[in-house]
Amino acid sequence: MPARIPEAPPKKPQSRVVLFFILINIVVFILWHWRYYSVQFMAENFLVSWEHLNAGLYWTLLTSVFSHNMFLHIFINMYVLLNFGTLVELVLGSRMFAAFYLVAGVISSGAHALTSKFIIGSPELPALGASGSIAGIVLLFSLLFPREKILLFGLVPLPAIFGAVAFIGIDVWGLIAQSGGGGLPIGHGAHLGGAFSGILFYLFFMRRRLSNQLSGPLSERVDHNDIES
Repeated sequence: MPARIPEAPPKKPQSRVVLFFILINIVVFILWHWRYYSVQFMAENFLVSWEHLNAGLYWTLLTSVFSHNMFLHIFINMYVLLNFGTLVELVLGSRMFAAFYLVAGVISSGAHALTSKFIIGSPELPALGASGSIAGIVLLFSLLFPREKILLFGLVPLPAIFGAVAFIGIDVWGLIAQSGGGGLPIGHGAHLGGAFSGILFYLFFMRRRLSNQLSGPLSERVDHNDIES
């Protein structure tokens, strides 16, 4: 779901954290397919589930966020991360962006474990991928730039805020379907946890700091009415 980024700032956006996170994801993807590391080792350390947490494998709350074992999965996630994350990192700054990404990832992993246990009824159901953190970034982007056009599923142009609402609705519907034994093998609970993180971060942190954060070159190309609406 690529974003149509607003006019480029006078200086090249700094996206060091985005690129670093993409590199980590690529390295872990290679480890999944490298025979030196067994599938069992990767599954125990890079998949999150209620059963894993119950067994004390708490680090999987974070390691699973950087874990992909299918090419299409990592390609889509990294493409979306590069498109949305670059601008969000420019607005937040590298340190705050990194902290937000990691916290959103942990919350999304926890949300998957909770929903798989108490809603879907499958505590053993594992999950992996950066989708939860990315959902938080997309929601934050949509609240910062609600009128900016995005492409829903890469096809349908929508204002960012409507696209965000649509994705939340799809994940709620998908989670309800999974609770009845249907649905697709998608981590809807993780997506909702990440989205919830983005909403909370905007409401409790960004609304207070926007005037200072946007006092530099970016403020020349951003309508403050868009950000506060």
